[in-house]
Amino acid sequence: MTTDKTEVTAKKTATSKSLATAKAAKPVVKPTAKKVKAMPKPAAKKSEKEPKVKVVHDSFSMPKTEYRKIAEIKEACLEAGLHVKKSEVLRAGLKALGKMNKAQLKSAIAGLEKVKTDRPKKL
Repeated sequence: MTTDKTEVTAKKTATSKSLATAKAAKPVVKPTAKKVKAMPKPAAKKSEKEPKVKVVHDSFSMPKTEYRKIAEIKEACLEAGLHVKKSEVLRAGLKALGKMNKAQLKSAIAGLEKVKTDRPKKL
């Protein structure tokens, strides 16, 4: 029976030695300084944010000569280093019309030819 006790003692010693070496082999990780999160912006800034403007989709009719004028204006903008869309050209025109006085606006509108607003007939 002495051999059994010696075996058990040898096993315990071997196990405790392997645990000790396993513990010694693990590198000790020291806790580093915690990262500080950026302070959230005050809620007042969110209320200052402008609400989104709804976009309206619409269709209209115009003579080909005036429609070509949009392309010419776009070309002029490209030469000036500015990429614009058709809708931006039209919106800029509306902005310019909005700045006119009543006499200027009346003469600009009077110079336009009347366009039928009917849909073209299907063939």
